[in-house]
Amino acid sequence: MIRNSLFTGAIAVAVLFAAGTAEAQTLRKVSPDRLTGYWFLTNKSLDVDVPNTGKNLNQPGCAAVSYMIGSDGRTQNPKIEKVVPEGDLGQVGVSIVRQLTYVKGSQNGTAQPVQTYYVAGFNLPEDPARKAAILAKCELPGYQTT
Repeated sequence: MIRNSLFTGAIAVAVLFAAGTAEAQTLRKVSPDRLTGYWFLTNKSLDVDVPNTGKNLNQPGCAAVSYMIGSDGRTQNPKIEKVVPEGDLGQVGVSIVRQLTYVKGSQNGTAQPVQTYYVAGFNLPEDPARKAAILAKCELPGYQTT
């Protein structure tokens, strides 16, 4: 009887693990420039935490933070993916992402969660070409662009 219960419990755990793995594998990765088809940003303003001191805080740069938008339109699991130049501005990007809220877009009738990322620019130059070059350094590969 105890063996049977352990075996049944092991099967239940394996099924739940496989279901969670399958869900994670089917999560659509959407690039930021294609996100509006799936989710629209609703924030009008943010209250961001910015450090007073740290490495490369005054340098032009960017931080890429990946995250999931859940079916409720709230961000989940923000993760610093890239900071250029290396420094302490990644946490500022996380602070931004944690506050973002969304409503579903026209291509997302059932409010399916998606994985995406946000690029925060810091101390960027006025020149559009130089600004774009800095932000391009924080683009992440592997996200749907079509």
